[in-house]
Amino acid sequence: MKLNKRISSLLLISLLSCNDFEALNINPNEPTSISTGVLFSSALRKSVQTTSNEAFLLSNNIAQLTAKTLRAEVDFYNWNAFPTVWEGLYESLADLKEVVRVGTEEGNLQAVGAAKVLQTWIFSQLTNAYGDIPYSEAINGDQSLFTPKYDQQVDIYKGMMAELDVAISALNGSGTISGDILYNGQANHWKKFANGLKLRLLMYASAQQDVAAEFAEVVSGGELFTSNEEQASLTFLSAFPNQFPTRPLKQGDFDAVAISKSAVTALQKTQDPRLSRYARPDNENFDTPIFTGVENGVGGQTGSRLGLAYYDYPGQITASEKGLQTAEGILMTYAEIEFLLAEGVLKGWIQGDVAAHYKKGIQASHDYYQVSYTPFGWQDFSDFYENSSVAYTTPMDVWEQKWLSLYFSALDPYFEVRRWYTTVGGWDGLPFLNAPIGNNFNNYELPMRFLYPGQEQSLNEDNYKQANANYNTATLINGKMWIVSD
Repeated sequence: MKLNKRISSLLLISLLSCNDFEALNINPNEPTSISTGVLFSSALRKSVQTTSNEAFLLSNNIAQLTAKTLRAEVDFYNWNAFPTVWEGLYESLADLKEVVRVGTEEGNLQAVGAAKVLQTWIFSQLTNAYGDIPYSEAINGDQSLFTPKYDQQVDIYKGMMAELDVAISALNGSGTISGDILYNGQANHWKKFANGLKLRLLMYASAQQDVAAEFAEVVSGGELFTSNEEQASLTFLSAFPNQFPTRPLKQGDFDAVAISKSAVTALQKTQDPRLSRYARPDNENFDTPIFTGVENGVGGQTGSRLGLAYYDYPGQITASEKGLQTAEGILMTYAEIEFLLAEGVLKGWIQGDVAAHYKKGIQASHDYYQVSYTPFGWQDFSDFYENSSVAYTTPMDVWEQKWLSLYFSALDPYFEVRRWYTTVGGWDGLPFLNAPIGNNFNNYELPMRFLYPGQEQSLNEDNYKQANANYNTATLINGKMWIVSD
């Protein structure tokens, strides 16, 4: 019987073709391809987790919104490469390239448009951090291009502006945006985000170019954020690994960053209720809160912990218990748009009321952070604005309030402080900031750029060396990229 069964099995196998063997080897429980929706969600989540984490570790501290209490090399300007910025963002770009490819093949214009907007935001974070980067030849490993050239930043900016035009045109077309965990497939919101990115990029490029006409053209189009509901801020889930990156940290790692003395001073000057959202009161009393700011560049100090939205301490009040949302990953806020418009009016690029845009920017920030006015002596926003010293009086007010609104806004707190620092010629021109005290490895001068990751030296050596040569200063972190050049 056993012999007959074996012969029968052999006869059955002999009748099977090679194609049949291949069919038998396919596991029906393992997909052979990934949908563009999954890739788009992954790219969104990963890129925003990367920039939110680096806001905690880098940009908030460099911009003196927060300060390091432990491992304070960032505040000391003792900068090595920050490889997680480079790696996390370029990995997200690889997913988006596939979304664009498939969306183009399928004629899904809106998916292509949204992917290109997100690509541009990611590339803008990279080039504003490093300067010249792989752009035109980036993410082409599928074409056996493993050593991409580093494009000059001026060309990258031209490319990004052109890509945003292409994206907006595509978003006006047909299709659906699957996997859109930012806007739930609303193409008009992606268009507004694209136009906001245009304004941001033009503001940076204005150090080198006359951008007045382009800025005015974007504004006249009218497709910009008009409320916090439209802004680009990603809601995370409550469970690991899809949480806001500070929430699963060990307590000691979270406590390595505290609210800065510069931020506490600026907020207390006007009794600004955002202080109770940016920081947790020392006395755990939100009715009569007490705060302590940490000086940047010292290290080893203790100060007020960051706000409820960013961490749940065992046995202490949580954001949910206060009816507050937990931290979102911020790409661009409505408040930033209003401050961009205020500065555009100040520069004479557009017509308008500086004070009106400035006021809207502050109110948008207050509303977003769900502030409580009573503990700070105010009845409502109007009372705060009219009776504190926050009302608009000088152009420097726009920068200061924009700075305060950029809390945890990806790497942009650093980019903006750097822009202002180079515009006014150093710390003395920025009354709301100070040169860091204590140990300093860069003569107290604000570094101008991040260093390229060390792996680039081994994986893309020739292009890496050429790119570094463009920042041929005694210290590479002081090499000025195109948007901040004199």
